[in-house]
Amino acid sequence: MTSLASMFKAGLLGLALLSVAVTAADAASFSMKRGINLDIWVTWPDESQWGDEKAILPFPEWRKSVTEADLKSLKDNGFDFVRMPVDPSPFLSAKTVGLRDKLFASVLESVRLVNAAGLKVIVDMHLVPAGGNRSLGMAEVMNDPKLFDAYVDLVRAMAKNLSKEDPALVAFEAMNEPVIDCKDEKTSLWPEKLQRLFAAARASATRLTLVLTGACYSNAESLAKLDPKTIPDDNVIWTFHSYDPFLLTHQGATWAGDFIPYVTGLPYPPYAVPRAELDAALDQVRAKIKAEAPWTRRSGMLAYLGEQIATMDTEDKLLSILDAPFKTVDAWAEKHGIKPENIFLGEFGMIRQEYGNPYVMPAKYRAAYVRDMSARAEAHGFAWSVWSYGGAFGVVEQFDGKPAEPDVLEMVRGLK
Repeated sequence: MTSLASMFKAGLLGLALLSVAVTAADAASFSMKRGINLDIWVTWPDESQWGDEKAILPFPEWRKSVTEADLKSLKDNGFDFVRMPVDPSPFLSAKTVGLRDKLFASVLESVRLVNAAGLKVIVDMHLVPAGGNRSLGMAEVMNDPKLFDAYVDLVRAMAKNLSKEDPALVAFEAMNEPVIDCKDEKTSLWPEKLQRLFAAARASATRLTLVLTGACYSNAESLAKLDPKTIPDDNVIWTFHSYDPFLLTHQGATWAGDFIPYVTGLPYPPYAVPRAELDAALDQVRAKIKAEAPWTRRSGMLAYLGEQIATMDTEDKLLSILDAPFKTVDAWAEKHGIKPENIFLGEFGMIRQEYGNPYVMPAKYRAAYVRDMSARAEAHGFAWSVWSYGGAFGVVEQFDGKPAEPDVLEMVRGLK
């Protein structure tokens, strides 16, 4: 039986949602077309250092190496906005209590630096998994009600921090890739959490466009499960992510499961090379699995590799995979009367090089993938932002600030 307290909380939430509804606009006040994700961290300082101004400021950390001139070059290369990841964990850590005001101020300075370079910006609250150098992350926020309450308060505070900025130049994304509702269960937990995040952000920032997403890593299928009518606001952009086919886009990534680290050397698209060359690349992957994978997993991995490549080894098969998330979101948008300009492919891309792995994905494959995905987004009328500026997926830089191959940037610059 529902408790009186639960009914009371639900009633308050409903009133809050109705009280902040924006009904005057048919479309979001923030518009964009082609973008790139900035880096969330560069050196990834240990949480024990977060109380040290020299380690944590300026924030986000890319400010230590990316200049206004670098940002202006993004505009010159055809981008009109950036998605700016902001790690919420430092704001939730006890280590930064004495630096919170400076952290908020630094985020605002970063926003204004991007705008000064002639680019619009989406401030993206980008939780990452907890690990050896941090005590809290996505799982902790989702699983601990008190910590989620603190996260909601942080969203409210960050929205207030941004609230006086020009809504044509700044938008706010309340949570990146929520890891929740990934299992096929009857009860969905994300819709109620999303409503709370929306209400907190809108209560503090009445003019800014809010970027909202579905559950389970922001995949298209999860977005399509949402009822947008539960968010009574037209000044919203809905976002989804796609890295399909994962077998090709995440080759060698050590953090993406126990199978994909063994996979390197596969071309994009797979049929771009003669079948004999593809088979030779697959044989190398099989040999690595046989030599290095736990023996209890080898047969399963080998079978999975064969099954996966069989789904994408012809043009028709691969195009079906690439098209699927766009068709899913398009059907959802049409059903609910959401205009294409209010939909955003927030992340996609192809790995360049995993940290510590000598294999480098040929730049022509990466450019071809970004071309294929961005073309699909634009054919549907969706904005897009590629992942990311630097690091493993670096479009502008590789590791240590060295320039990445220019192929992806040249492809974007050549778009009509």
